[in-house]
Amino acid sequence: MTVSGVNVKDLCIRFGSNAVIEDLNLTVNSGEFLVLLGPSGCGKSTLLHSIAGLIDVSGGSIEIAGNDVTYAEPNERGIGMVFQSYALYPTMTVERNMSFGLRVSGTPKEEIDRRVQRTAKMLQLEALLQRKPAQLSGGQRQRVAIGRALVREADVFLLDEPLSNLDAKLRTELRRELKLLHKSLGSTMIYVTHDQVEAMTLATRVVVMRSGKIQQIGAPVEVYERPENLFVAGFLGAPGMNLLPGELAFDGVVGKFASPAVSVTLPGNSFKSELETGAKRNVVLGVRPEYIRIDSDGDLSGTVQLVEPMGNHRVLWIDVNGTTLSAVLHDETDVCVDAPIRFSFDTCRLSCFDAATEQRL
Repeated sequence: MTVSGVNVKDLCIRFGSNAVIEDLNLTVNSGEFLVLLGPSGCGKSTLLHSIAGLIDVSGGSIEIAGNDVTYAEPNERGIGMVFQSYALYPTMTVERNMSFGLRVSGTPKEEIDRRVQRTAKMLQLEALLQRKPAQLSGGQRQRVAIGRALVREADVFLLDEPLSNLDAKLRTELRRELKLLHKSLGSTMIYVTHDQVEAMTLATRVVVMRSGKIQQIGAPVEVYERPENLFVAGFLGAPGMNLLPGELAFDGVVGKFASPAVSVTLPGNSFKSELETGAKRNVVLGVRPEYIRIDSDGDLSGTVQLVEPMGNHRVLWIDVNGTTLSAVLHDETDVCVDAPIRFSFDTCRLSCFDAATEQRL
């Protein structure tokens, strides 16, 4: 199987007068698992379908394995595609569904049998090859849909929210199988989802999109820990990042953040290039719930509004001078609703954004 990269240059896609994607550039490295992540309507599926050749582009170019395929037919692009719906032929067996595209293209029978058997073994479908879709569970049907793409031994695999129709347990199981499959194949995969858990667990790199534009590209941990703007900060995380509007002053050594809810002293290293000594700026301070430490000696205080048991942790909702903060608690600390609580921020793990530009400082 050839492993190839994808290069999208200055891509524009318009539906009538509506520009869905404008001047988008993206390089997908050979062999990586790239996840396109964003809310519904952000353009991630449109981008994937344009790479697949299912949508006409209005401008720019698309290269796969170094070949310009901007105007090539889908079957000429060397891709395998997995859709959200299984789209299996109900009257055909699993084996016939998986081999259909190969038979249509005239692949020799011996080669078809080899590919189907190899793929069925990888996806644990060997015992199901003579069954029809109606005899399969949802997870088995999706594995068949994935297998139908894999038998093509394509350069690039494109997956459009393939797990979204499954229940939570099946999603978790198939997510693990996809990760192991990518590890064994070493193929290039581009995966679309609005589920941040899928993105964080599957991706080599995550591309966060909004309104047809790329907001940030990076390794999952990097995007989570150091979001480049307020949108990325608020989109990733469950519960989401706590965002506190306020004022930041820099005295040459440390940053001092003040808001109606809290006042916090921040390490000054990251602000030296942003703020002159004595300067002030309107900012939004971001703190992940897991970086709020419940501590009887903490320098901040509030009142517990709600406690949500989540199995291996609890989510606390804390009222601080009229502002609600969420915190994650992993230990057995005794916490009571409506009781006062003291806490502190892990100041080395905070994010700070300019209030006007919404970009990270």
